[in-house]
Amino acid sequence: MESGPWQSGEVRELELPSEVMRSMVDQAMDRIVKHIESLPGQPVSDVSGGEALARSLVEAMPEQGTPFADLLDLLFERLIPKTFNTASPGYIAYIPGGGLFHAAVADLIADAVNRYTGVWMAAPALAQLEANVLRWFADIIGYPPQARGILTTGGSMANSTALVTARRSRLPENFLSGAIYLSDQVHHSVIKAALLAGFPERNLRLIPVSPDFRIRTDLLHEKIVADRRDGLTPFLIVASAGTTNTGAVDDLEGLADLAAVEKLWLHVDAAYGGFFMLTERGRKAMRGLDRADSVTLDPHKALFLPYGTGSLLVRDGETLRRSHTVHAEYLPPMQEDPDLVDFCLYSPELSRSFRGLRVWLPFKLHGVGPFRRILDEKLDLAEWAAAELRKIPGMEIVANPQLSLVAFRLARKGLSEHKVNDLNERLLEKVNARQRVFLTATSLAGRFVLRICVLSFRTHLDRMQAALEDIRSATDSL
Repeated sequence: MESGPWQSGEVRELELPSEVMRSMVDQAMDRIVKHIESLPGQPVSDVSGGEALARSLVEAMPEQGTPFADLLDLLFERLIPKTFNTASPGYIAYIPGGGLFHAAVADLIADAVNRYTGVWMAAPALAQLEANVLRWFADIIGYPPQARGILTTGGSMANSTALVTARRSRLPENFLSGAIYLSDQVHHSVIKAALLAGFPERNLRLIPVSPDFRIRTDLLHEKIVADRRDGLTPFLIVASAGTTNTGAVDDLEGLADLAAVEKLWLHVDAAYGGFFMLTERGRKAMRGLDRADSVTLDPHKALFLPYGTGSLLVRDGETLRRSHTVHAEYLPPMQEDPDLVDFCLYSPELSRSFRGLRVWLPFKLHGVGPFRRILDEKLDLAEWAAAELRKIPGMEIVANPQLSLVAFRLARKGLSEHKVNDLNERLLEKVNARQRVFLTATSLAGRFVLRICVLSFRTHLDRMQAALEDIRSATDSL
């Protein structure tokens, strides 16, 4: 009979000696620092040969280990370069995520100590740090003391949790008559959330938008009245505070008024735009956000944190708790004091990481001031980019910046819409081929439109000047 570990002694192969731990961190840090320092000169996007590279990595589960240095070589020399370089100052595509180094340090600490914060009793002080973070977020958007929230993996999970909360708050057990109202510019995660929550697709009401891409409140009201007349139960309006297509901010005051009159839940997807409330211009653009029943915010967008950091705030925190509380015999006692938060009672998650530290640490290190000033800089840069684009002959501003995103396209007289679209596809390819900036596009009413979204904390005027130089040069070459 072969001897097992219970006969031959303790197995400690995964318990690393202190010198090995220090060496691993030092080796990784050497690569990380060099990577960050070289970001300005790196290609902004390079996925050529990506499929072949991905296929070459397919392998069986390894029985034997590989030296750590070799794994770092694989990551930093072969795999990481073949990506969209989302940390680059030239990445002005989609809605950029930042990747603050401070948050990476926080994650190292959080993962190493591996404390559980889903239940208050398991880590009272650490749970309080996360509660503090959510209170700061609530203060930013103007929510009252009774508001509560959760940190999520991103805006998609926040929107999903908000939709379920609204459903459980406003609809009976048989909820299939409930109607949901959103603009045709809404983020696709809202539609997915509704379908996964069990609503038939026919219950989703996509409302047209105005020329500035805001939901038409008048048409929305008409649809609500018609649906009630037809036996449906209107219960939820989803507004946007910074759409992905154009950065549009809906008329939140008007929607809040309508929701109050019609007794509907108002959820605002402010994943992109919400933290611009730190600025005077952002507060003006999003007036009425504090009146929403729930708000999605993404710290991994306008707070520049790593991907995987989202949040949901609910104005009436008890509503969020009632919608997610389920008891189990094996859990420790939950807190009765409303100031002591058991996050498992407010969220779909029980097991989860200590997400709050990656927000708490940079805020405590710097205070909120630098975040506010950086966001103001991004607003300035978007306005500057729009003004410079207007100087290019034939360039059309399709969506002026309402926050830090501008949508535009090149128009040529006498060309069909199809040929204009082809022209702009070639323009995008030429700009991105220069590898100083990376732009993306979208389709607006059948028009192929280019987008600049300025949000990285590393993007400054010099990179925007490079972007406009490349756009002018590419335009001249078409």
